[in-house]
Amino acid sequence: MLILGLETSCDDTGAGIIDETRNIRANIVASQLTDHLPYGGVVPEIAARAHLDMIDDVIHRALQEAGATFADLSGIAATTGPGLIGGVMVGAMMGKSIAAVRGLPFIAVNHLEAHALTPRLTDNVAFPYLLLLASGGHCQLLLVRGVGDYKLLGRTIDDAVGECFDKCAKLLGLGYPGGPLIEQAAQNGNPKAFDLPRPMMGRAGCDFSFSGLKTAVRTMAAGQELTPSFVADMAASLQAAIADSIADRAQHAFAMLEEPVTAFVAAGGVAANQTLRARLTQIAARNNVGFAAPPPKLCTDNGVMVAWAGLERLRLGLTDGFDTPARPRWPLEKIQAA
Repeated sequence: MLILGLETSCDDTGAGIIDETRNIRANIVASQLTDHLPYGGVVPEIAARAHLDMIDDVIHRALQEAGATFADLSGIAATTGPGLIGGVMVGAMMGKSIAAVRGLPFIAVNHLEAHALTPRLTDNVAFPYLLLLASGGHCQLLLVRGVGDYKLLGRTIDDAVGECFDKCAKLLGLGYPGGPLIEQAAQNGNPKAFDLPRPMMGRAGCDFSFSGLKTAVRTMAAGQELTPSFVADMAASLQAAIADSIADRAQHAFAMLEEPVTAFVAAGGVAANQTLRARLTQIAARNNVGFAAPPPKLCTDNGVMVAWAGLERLRLGLTDGFDTPARPRWPLEKIQAA
């Protein structure tokens, strides 16, 4: 069984092919970084047009890497939301077209579920598990009971953590994307140099907030010369504040659980941050479970995670019609349960 997965929800055009033995046969990602770099963030119209330009080539490269043809495929999975609607439509329509022409089942994949299920591919994590989903557009803590079965425990009340990284990197003159650049700069900095706030820390529940942290960085950086030492210290201090806040919220999530879990899992682009991973590993150990996170290349958006989510759903007989809509919003806790 070979599943082709297509990912076009933001600014990466991805095609991945996976088989039922968890073997990644192909993982092709075409980045649009240079297209959006002058604007300091993703421009939806530019992203959609770039997906149109790239998707044919990305699919053919994935098939070539896998040593397969369309005739070898058992199903087509494509992200149909949430995300930038123009880009989502490109991948969804391409996936439906291939499925229709080849007479294959089509699986409409929730982008967040693709992230949520990736640790089952990489680490064979069993249900149920506690999930931190952290990216440029999302920051949530969820109980993952099964495919399509999610209980939301906490979410950001304002900005996503990835957005905080991006905006603060721009304030510090580091560029885009912010997360990797902040992490790189922080390696030479003192995480105690600046007394930044730890939003929501100690409060009941496990919701997040990052807008105040972003404002604090803006205030402290205002009028400052952005010397390498200042930028490094601020980056390290920001990274430490984010790690502290997320670790506190995660510990509160464990306290809210009404059933045991097999693991604590992190997914999404921000989960690639090594400082955050170290803190989350400590939280997992404190609660007597293991910690799992995909390798960095599978934390950021890619077609492999979509193919895996498609395979998980196809095994359960969950397929979708060609009239399935593309959606800019699609809460994870509201998708169809298996």
